[in-house]
Amino acid sequence: MPIMLGFDPSGLLLEPGQGLARQLYQGLRGRILAGALAAGVRLPASRELARLLGVSRNTVTVAYEQLLAEGFLDSRPGDGTYVAGATQALSDQTGTPPVAPQAPVSAPSGAPRAFQVGIPAMDLFPFATWARLQQRFWRHPEAALLGYRAPGGEPRLRRLLCAYLRQARGLVCTPEQILITTGAQQAIELCARLLLAPGALAAMEDPGYRAAGLALQSGGARLQGVPVDGAGLVVDRLAHQRDCRLVYVTPSHQYPTGAVLSLPRRLALLDWARQTDGWIVEDDYDGEYRYQGAPLAPLAALDRHGRVLYVGTFSKIAFPGLRLGYLMAPPALVPELLALQRAGIRHLDSATQTVMADFIEQGHFQRHIRRMRRAARSRRDALLAGWPQVTGCAVPSVPVAGLHLCLPVESLAREAELVAKAAAVEVELNPLSRYWLAEGPTPPDARAGLVLGFAAVPEERIGEALARLQEAWS
Repeated sequence: MPIMLGFDPSGLLLEPGQGLARQLYQGLRGRILAGALAAGVRLPASRELARLLGVSRNTVTVAYEQLLAEGFLDSRPGDGTYVAGATQALSDQTGTPPVAPQAPVSAPSGAPRAFQVGIPAMDLFPFATWARLQQRFWRHPEAALLGYRAPGGEPRLRRLLCAYLRQARGLVCTPEQILITTGAQQAIELCARLLLAPGALAAMEDPGYRAAGLALQSGGARLQGVPVDGAGLVVDRLAHQRDCRLVYVTPSHQYPTGAVLSLPRRLALLDWARQTDGWIVEDDYDGEYRYQGAPLAPLAALDRHGRVLYVGTFSKIAFPGLRLGYLMAPPALVPELLALQRAGIRHLDSATQTVMADFIEQGHFQRHIRRMRRAARSRRDALLAGWPQVTGCAVPSVPVAGLHLCLPVESLAREAELVAKAAAVEVELNPLSRYWLAEGPTPPDARAGLVLGFAAVPEERIGEALARLQEAWS
């Protein structure tokens, strides 16, 4: 197959072991910014370029997808991949090649360590695309967006998010039911302040997400732990909490054990809420990351009686510092939730919401989700493949969802030893014992374990961290 007119692969020399997809991305992007690859040039098919460069097709696909997501390339179904017309303006702005924006595939300054929990693959976020959308907002800002705004969030973002939740999660909702929040934490706090009187009893998974417990306690609630097993929350135990009218749960991927709430228990939990006039706060914190089949339908999609408040976040798809989450509530609760939000923070940052709306509307969000899911699965597999070489701990089971895995350890003393030795070689492990409520009935040594995030760093850094662990634990 001949090389496409205007494209010359010479000079795209890739060094083995240095992140081939990154090198190819940076090489192609540099040529586009310098004008060496002009607008309208058709690039070779991924298979052909992989053959020419002597790399895998996946390497080329990852580089192409990053350039497509950032607007440097256009994909024309049935025709091929071309340098985008908009890139001509980058070279035409000055007589010299423009300064390339910071490579979004490079790890940000102060990059996370392996195996930090709760951090997505921030090295893959299209920061250049995000920066362009921000620049467009501030170049010609709408006067209305710079003034005081109504609570609940920007209407356009709520509409787009509603469409996404209907399509990706099967939720039957309206934009008016969605409140944009400063992260999932604020969404949980709003639920607690509305639904829990001071001194009221709230149930949560044990072990569970401790920050959610703090949010529930923000209005003075008392916490009661409910045990978790391989099928998720043990719903039958709620019958023993006769004064409880609210339960916080992570059904799609229990935090931190990774259990998935079984369908019988989902139905039983919804039945509990109906019979007791109770409420369920469902935190779907990493629902986009499902590695076997489609993402699971949330509890809220099964709710027929308006008892579920659904919490989501952009932190696991973009980056935690974005501080952007959302709450989908039953219609009857929305007016009071808006009043609480108005009294607390009045309104949120309009610029960030507008940029996120553009990010979704232009298709970047969905493409980025697909890229992040593939990357997380690949990094999960790298951790699992290297783990048997590490001595001193059991082989973890394969997580089917999420960004972390959890494995038991025989005692608290052993847990502390493993965590300390890992820290000594700059590897971060979270002790499972920190996720339990202090007053729960579980014996101390039964709380021991390790929680490892696998999404934050590339595969090669995972391998390096595992080698250090093997040496430290031997």
